[in-house]
Amino acid sequence: MRKKVTVVGGGNVGATCALRIAEKELADVVIIDIAEGMPQGKALDLMQSGPVQGYDVNLVGANDYEATANSDIVVITAGFPRKPGMSRDDLLMKNYEVVSYAAAQSAKYSPDSIIIVVTNPLDAMCWAAWKSSGFSKNRVIGMAGILDTARFRTFIGMELDVSVENVVAMVLGGHGDTMVPMLRYSSVSGIPLTELIPAARLEEIVTRTRNGGAEIVKLLQTGSAYYAPAAGTVEMVESILKDKKKVVPCAALLEGEYGYNGLFVGVPVKLGSNGIEKIYELSLNEEEKKMLKVSADAVDELIKVLVEKGA
Repeated sequence: MRKKVTVVGGGNVGATCALRIAEKELADVVIIDIAEGMPQGKALDLMQSGPVQGYDVNLVGANDYEATANSDIVVITAGFPRKPGMSRDDLLMKNYEVVSYAAAQSAKYSPDSIIIVVTNPLDAMCWAAWKSSGFSKNRVIGMAGILDTARFRTFIGMELDVSVENVVAMVLGGHGDTMVPMLRYSSVSGIPLTELIPAARLEEIVTRTRNGGAEIVKLLQTGSAYYAPAAGTVEMVESILKDKKKVVPCAALLEGEYGYNGLFVGVPVKLGSNGIEKIYELSLNEEEKKMLKVSADAVDELIKVLVEKGA
């Protein structure tokens, strides 16, 4: 029996996720969106690409969650972008409502599924999905670390003119400007980055990685990144569906690891058929601990806002 993946949100990230899942023939796909006709049209368009591209999976679009029943994985990409005049808290609450509803409906129709959250602010939205779904912590996972790591590896490959496949990098913490680059755990074919790139230049690359999403937003002017976020999400989907047990950085609920409780923080995890099968606790030096605390505190602030507003 084929696997089934639901993608909540038919925008650029969601539609690209559906495309890549189809091209890899990982599962049948349901695209859910509130816009009438849009998910149906995109699903049909993707179906008609199959004979040309050589994939044979079923894709359907829907405006309600009944079509998602018995999904193995639910990917939540739906949410609002920040608009002029909208405060950070306004955006937080709007996306909280979207993600909470999606998670609750997913739990209703696919009680055995694993939820992957992509909506920003990522770490807080993972908490919302976890609370609303009632799922165990291993079945709610956030996609961010893979994206930040991919950006870091890209910039290192560009700097050294080497294959990105030879670049191993690790990023902890929250998505974006509070990410914690683990330079001690990053290398090119086993050669430490610190032996290949001067410290000052390495710090510039780290800064560019932290601002990777903003750089793309500025260039596009009318949107944000979606190819790389979708690629990171589909890597997670594939590792879970194929039980590959890849070790990748993801937002996971910590219960004592790294000294934190009740927060979703980006850490290295093993992804298999049960979702998060292991959290790896790295040995951190004092500087890394300080950076991770800044990242965790930023997540904690958002959670406190949600709780204060009755979430």
